[in-house]
Amino acid sequence: MPDPAVPPTPAVPLAALLAREDLALRRVAGPSDPALVIHAAHTSEMSDPYPYLLGGELLLTAGVHIPDAADRGTYFDDYVSRIVAAGGAALGFGLAPVHDTVPPALVAACDRHGLPLLEVPPRTPFTAVARAVWQLMARARHSELRRVTEAQQSLAAAAARPDPVPSVLRQLAQRLGGRAALYGPEGAEIASAGPDLEDRVRGSLAELCAVVRPSGPGTPASATHATAGTHLAAYALGTGFVLGVATPAREPGDHTIASVATVLLTLLVGEQHSGSGAARTAALVRLLLGGTAEEAAPLLGEGDSWSVVHARRNDPRDRTDRPGARDPADMRLRRGARQAPTHPHPPDLLAATALGAALGSPLIDPVGEVVRIVAPGDRAPAPHPGWTLGVSAPVPAQQLPSADAQAARALARARATRTPLVRHGTRPGLDDLVPREDARAHARDLLGPLAEHPALTETLRAWLSLHGSWDRTAVALAVHRNTVRQRIARCAVLLGTELDDPDVRMELWFALRQE
Repeated sequence: MPDPAVPPTPAVPLAALLAREDLALRRVAGPSDPALVIHAAHTSEMSDPYPYLLGGELLLTAGVHIPDAADRGTYFDDYVSRIVAAGGAALGFGLAPVHDTVPPALVAACDRHGLPLLEVPPRTPFTAVARAVWQLMARARHSELRRVTEAQQSLAAAAARPDPVPSVLRQLAQRLGGRAALYGPEGAEIASAGPDLEDRVRGSLAELCAVVRPSGPGTPASATHATAGTHLAAYALGTGFVLGVATPAREPGDHTIASVATVLLTLLVGEQHSGSGAARTAALVRLLLGGTAEEAAPLLGEGDSWSVVHARRNDPRDRTDRPGARDPADMRLRRGARQAPTHPHPPDLLAATALGAALGSPLIDPVGEVVRIVAPGDRAPAPHPGWTLGVSAPVPAQQLPSADAQAARALARARATRTPLVRHGTRPGLDDLVPREDARAHARDLLGPLAEHPALTETLRAWLSLHGSWDRTAVALAVHRNTVRQRIARCAVLLGTELDDPDVRMELWFALRQE
């Protein structure tokens, strides 16, 4: 899934700049195309500005570089042709203190080469023109960001409707002002929304969608084209499905909006229409109709392994995901102050869906501030920006409940140690030396006094996993350091043992791992 998504800075129509009464600019040569736009304003007195232009600029000059005999040669023609070759959008010529009027030869050259020429009056400094350009850009960017945000919200709401696929296509077509079509694995259009297309444009869109349909290594995920003044775009959804979009114009935020729709449609149709997607749906239906986990597990794939991922979105105010960053809560505890209540940053459904897609799974379950994901066990999740992850060991589907507990413990440790991702250890250890049933019986006997105190059990688990650190345990459990001390002291009393003894700690940790 594309990164969400900030559209590029929109260009500014040259007509909007000419309409600013405070600048009093006047076009004296070149085309008056209302669709002409500029991307920046740049001042240069070089006789050859070509090396200093990126394209799309309004070049401002006071004519300091113009030689005395410029009117009798090809100076102006060469100067304007170099600006056009560099992709300059327009030329602004400032009157005074060097020139009282725009040189007629410059006007003629701009007309010949089709370069708009603006007269800048003496009372208008170039800095005012540049500032006006940036103000118009900021206004256009704000408007575009608002359009993208509103489109994302409407697409997410459409995906939650009873008819999600047609609803998403309708919203996408409406937001882009064009047509959105869904093509199946065989290339046929199976759903669409928006105005009809001419036959030639419709055929071009279908051909473009065939380009991104998976056919082997190197197949692009998206492609664009233009036909008969219509902008076309195609996005692969997986399992052969493709989203096609046709719009009369291409705005900076259109790709971002279409990318959001691509993610939603991928989850709605790509996975559900594949064999694995249908099997997972059948497993869910079987559970809802009273089946057991053992009966539903084979539908997820015989012989496949699965990992459970617990993910918590980071609070951007804390910035504890940076290496070496100090947790604000940890610092408060070290100063001895009472920890303020935590302010979780709960993920929205779209963010949770995007994370699931990044991890290769549509099986997501947002629970409060934690997202639980069942992901294929043969894929090793990597750290994901903005999230803290705890990952279980790969297990058969029948053992997913125990993997869920492993992921929860891994996430708690990741948060406490301020690590982006922690995996549950899978290497052979002490557990392999003791029969499973004997180990569980021993754990029940040893931890029996804590059975009616789940908060004590969880505190003991976190405290032991963090090597007896009061501060980090407090941060992991979102409680005060003194609360941790009181709970650990209470555990020692109920268990009738000395928790400073490393042998006791080892035995307790072994018992806690059997739960």
